[in-house]
Amino acid sequence: MYAYHHGGATSVGVFVAVRLGIAATVAPFAAAFADRFARERVMLFSDLARVAACVLAGLAVTSGTTPYAVYALATLTSVLGTVFRPAEAALLPVLARTPEELTAANVVSSTFDSVGSFVGPAIAGILLGFTGVAEVLFVVAATFAWSAFFVARIHPQAATDPEAEDESEERFGGLAGGVRAIAAEPRLRLLMSLYGAQCLVAGALGVLVLVLALGVLDLGNGGVGLLEAASGIGSVVGAGVALTLVGRKRLGGDFLVGLVLWGAPLALIGAAPSTVVAVIALGLVGVGNTLVDISAITLLQRTIPAEVAARVFGVLESVTIGSLALGALAVPLLVDALGARGALLGTGALLPVLAALSWRRVSAIDEGSRIPVELLAAVDAVPFLAVLPEQSRELLASRLARVDLNEGDVLFRRGDAGDRFYMVFEGSLSVELADGDKHVGAPGFVGEIALLRDVARTATVRAETAASLWTLERGLFLDTVGGHGATSRSAEAFVLSRLGTVPVS
Repeated sequence: MYAYHHGGATSVGVFVAVRLGIAATVAPFAAAFADRFARERVMLFSDLARVAACVLAGLAVTSGTTPYAVYALATLTSVLGTVFRPAEAALLPVLARTPEELTAANVVSSTFDSVGSFVGPAIAGILLGFTGVAEVLFVVAATFAWSAFFVARIHPQAATDPEAEDESEERFGGLAGGVRAIAAEPRLRLLMSLYGAQCLVAGALGVLVLVLALGVLDLGNGGVGLLEAASGIGSVVGAGVALTLVGRKRLGGDFLVGLVLWGAPLALIGAAPSTVVAVIALGLVGVGNTLVDISAITLLQRTIPAEVAARVFGVLESVTIGSLALGALAVPLLVDALGARGALLGTGALLPVLAALSWRRVSAIDEGSRIPVELLAAVDAVPFLAVLPEQSRELLASRLARVDLNEGDVLFRRGDAGDRFYMVFEGSLSVELADGDKHVGAPGFVGEIALLRDVARTATVRAETAASLWTLERGLFLDTVGGHGATSRSAEAFVLSRLGTVPVS
């Protein structure tokens, strides 16, 4: 609004292009701070800095200074925001205790985004009717302050191990770590590509709505609002649909269905343009938008290495902004070449075709992300493993191997090399010590001292009854425990306790 009154449509176009271009360029680099520092503190800094930028922009409008100062502060606000979403996306898996909690948290986040996407502009429009641009900027500053109030209350239990941070820097290479992580992981490349394609169509839709309302359906300016409202309402409905699907644990399938819902309704509008068809179809697009956002982000959170998560989401932020811009730029070319209906048909066909071509590979990601409940329960039954982030617990659970013992079988002998960690889930074990035998039943565990202290087994362990155990290989156990500060300290405290009383190795 401010840009339009100080330079017309050209000013708006240049301002938006510059702002998005700078934000897309900065996003991957800004996100590196969320991997290097506490993510909740990075989010708090982003909020507070945006409070200051919005207040200064409001004061600049009030004082009547050059519009370029206002444009610069508005652009700065966007740049400061590029670090918030990657930090939030990387922090959620640390806070969530189960896959269902993570998906539900993403549902809530997406719902707020969907509601805000049309409620926010509506509130701004009402305020502009009674006040001015400066007052709206002050209200926006207040919303960032409100966000900061809640972010300041976040205190994750997980702590970062300095040695693990150093290993992460060696592995992922600083600011370029997000790009390297994506290049090294086929699943990330697939998800990023499909999400980028969806954003390309989203950018095109922003312009196609205008073409449809004003050109094809001849609904006038009010028709633009009607079609956008249909999509916004569909997004809220989609959040409810996604919430009912949490228990299915089929995120890959939901993601692909969302892609189809994003594209097929646009093709339907192109084939049979009418107001009723357009309203219903764009409502379905809104449902698809929410399904894609929730399922894609959750799949990424469960696929990205925790130590580079924010940088990967920073790359995603850049891909999102860039794809939106390219989609918007492509529409005039498509309309000139194919006509308005042809542009709708072509744009709408893209995502269903990509979904069909990638169905098998995305389904494989989905299969890999589902861990049996009993395996996760076995990991959670070990006190020092239960404090790990969700991705780490799922990784351990996916690598568990089963061992069955008959009564009297020896699991390992005193003096043996420590090669595995064992978790008992059926039966009981006898631990033979110099001061007498001890018993470990289900749920219990043995074998951690030899691994954590890098010593030989300090006791002989045999099956007191027929027993079944889950086992973890030495390297994975040590990498996981040693790479997480809270887990490492908890394990060390547990070892000291056992060495002082019952030295089970």
